[in-house]
Amino acid sequence: MMAASTTMPVVAGLRRLFRNRAILLGAIVLALVVLAAILAPLIAPYAPNKLSIVNKLKGPSLTHLFGTDEFGRDIFSRAIYAGRISLLVSLGVVFISTVLGVIMGVAAGYFRQLDAPISRLLDAMMSFPDILLAIALVAALGPSLATVIIALGITYAPRLARIVRGSTLVLRELPYIEAAVAMGLPTWQVLMRHVLLNLASPILVQATFVFASAMLAEASLSFLGVGVSSDMPTWGTMLASGREFMNNAPWLMIFPGLAIVLSVLSLQLLGDGLRDLVDPRLAKES
Repeated sequence: MMAASTTMPVVAGLRRLFRNRAILLGAIVLALVVLAAILAPLIAPYAPNKLSIVNKLKGPSLTHLFGTDEFGRDIFSRAIYAGRISLLVSLGVVFISTVLGVIMGVAAGYFRQLDAPISRLLDAMMSFPDILLAIALVAALGPSLATVIIALGITYAPRLARIVRGSTLVLRELPYIEAAVAMGLPTWQVLMRHVLLNLASPILVQATFVFASAMLAEASLSFLGVGVSSDMPTWGTMLASGREFMNNAPWLMIFPGLAIVLSVLSLQLLGDGLRDLVDPRLAKES
């Protein structure tokens, strides 16, 4: 009976989750992108950097599904391998921004004496456009895969910190938090057991939007030539190299662009669906 009673809420939650069409569509598209990236060595017909000057600028065909670039490299293979870089960067950015955002947000929201200085720091960081702040940090740290992840993680941390701070300010005044403090529980236990657990939902929702923004920002940095090394295939570098041949070889930009659009759109749909699921009032208002 205990096993049945514990599994019923889980099953009901999954049914409610997949009834939301936005979540379902976003999850399906994102799952396909992730699977393609993971299985890239099995799916890609060619090595991503394999040159074939004889086949340069060939249009889409059965031999090369997405055509070839100016060096005869297969666009389909490069687009699949580029998904690995985008997902790796985005996951790293979400991890760093979540850790920094939660620490700063909880500190500002729970400890009154830290609220003003942390809030002013967040205001200063958010006063710069995201891409400019990321470029400045990459320039200061040096262009590489690791520095792109760190720079974007720092750039998007204030978004999460603001959400966490606002939620923590509300939680701090609730009776059960005040009761836990009155009982003499250590601060770290109050934060871990009562504050952070109740912040899981808004953090998860915001993390999906940061994931999408990080993927788009990585492509933008690569497009501008300040992202990862040009030896690594990324959707941004593919778009940048395809600009010169946009008129006579449009497939060089169409397929990497579609990959970015579908990936970012799936994450936005997933985030919107999760937000509506967490707070049904938003779904009723829209």
